Amino acid sequence: MKKHEIIFWVIKVPLDFIIIFISFFIAKQIRLITDLIPNINLPIKTIENDALINFALLGSFLYILILALHSLYFIKITSSKIKEFLWILRYSIYWLLFFFVIIFLWKWIIYEVEIPRLIVLFTFIIWTILVIFERIILNNIEYYLLKKWILSKKKILIITNKDKKSISEILNDIKKSKVYKIIWYSNKKDINIKWLRFIWSVDKIQQLFENKKCDEVLYIDSDYTKKELFILWELTRIFWIRYRYITNSFDITKTNTTLSLINNIPVIEIKNTPLDNWWKVSKRIFDLIMWILWLILLFPIFLITSILIKIEDPSWPIIYKNRRIWQNWKEFNLYKFRYMKWKFCIKDAYNKKWNHNEALKYEEKLIKNKSTRNWPLYKIKNDPRKTKIWNFIEKYSIDELPQFFNLIIWNMSLVWPRPHQPREVNKYSLDQKRLLTIKPWITWMAQVNWRESNDFNKESWLDIFYIENWNILLDLKIILKTFSVIFWRK
Repeated sequence: MKKHEIIFWVIKVPLDFIIIFISFFIAKQIRLITDLIPNINLPIKTIENDALINFALLGSFLYILILALHSLYFIKITSSKIKEFLWILRYSIYWLLFFFVIIFLWKWIIYEVEIPRLIVLFTFIIWTILVIFERIILNNIEYYLLKKWILSKKKILIITNKDKKSISEILNDIKKSKVYKIIWYSNKKDINIKWLRFIWSVDKIQQLFENKKCDEVLYIDSDYTKKELFILWELTRIFWIRYRYITNSFDITKTNTTLSLINNIPVIEIKNTPLDNWWKVSKRIFDLIMWILWLILLFPIFLITSILIKIEDPSWPIIYKNRRIWQNWKEFNLYKFRYMKWKFCIKDAYNKKWNHNEALKYEEKLIKNKSTRNWPLYKIKNDPRKTKIWNFIEKYSIDELPQFFNLIIWNMSLVWPRPHQPREVNKYSLDQKRLLTIKPWITWMAQVNWRESNDFNKESWLDIFYIENWNILLDLKIILKTFSVIFWRK
């Protein structure tokens, strides 16, 4: 464990205490101005500062106690931040319930005055938001210090017998990390990864652990015997070294297992995805809620964009239909704002009277000469077919907004793998055809992980990972990261 990790754990305690304590007084001032309930003016109830100090101290100590008991001061920088924020919200609600019970039971026993309930509610809202912002700021400070090598990164030992080319993606990803640094690799024989130091035996690894020059072990594959690997694993436990391994696709799938029966024979079933039964229903409900929110919040943007497109190119339609392939190889129309001049649009989703051969040939020519991505994915640089408004609506993904109509029809979901055009799907390899086993996306894994820098193999791998490891938290994380991608271009 790094010293800076302990420091950043410890510093959260006084900061949380101060935030909660001050939130009581901010809440009091807000309550003097408004009750925040539209069209209802409740009688203003307040409390003197001397009495409020006692409640603020109680609330602050209670919150610190709840979070400490649930280990929220021991969250690592590499842990899921979305999960941490949800935990903060969850235990903040617990705090609210406990606090109300305590002040009710102790009324006129310890406390001679009553604290207005709206002040307590406002306090809960204020410090929940502020504590989450505090965590974001602390995390960014720690990341910055690690990036600048002011703080030391976690040193990793890799156990592998794979050549450099086979594990290049793993090595490059870790090299780019703000938190980790690979320094050694180990195997029975040297595989010549030039920029890493080679360790050739378990005894040498033990010396490395004893000298505290390693923080984590990442196992990929090796020539070591089972006995040697067991000793290695035991050494990581003795010297408190984190041990992790890269799973293959079968290992990942094994997480989706259930015990069932074939007549009276107990068998283990490996599910294709955790998304089944009631989870599928909950995902549909989630999609409908998001569609209603979209309709309320984004309608003005929808209207303005439609007008601007119509002014620039009066041709119809404003919302363009594009033929895509979805679940079980069925075709459907994906809706987008038209950001190309109508004469250049591929019209395979429209009536047969449209002759789109010329537009298709022109697109194929542009893909060949100007595409910045490898087929079947393509991205045409300085596309001459685009309208003037195209740069803006593509930059902020406004062209994707009409896909919420696909959401209500339910040939798409808010978070799923990406749907491709028929001519792209024809290029799928056998394992990539698995992407057609579920509904397609509005946002997806590759959208929030390296985006256009992915080749098609990596994008499909991310989508398959999503299928095998789906959960509500993952959906929420992808949605929140999507906003970061759109607004901050990260």
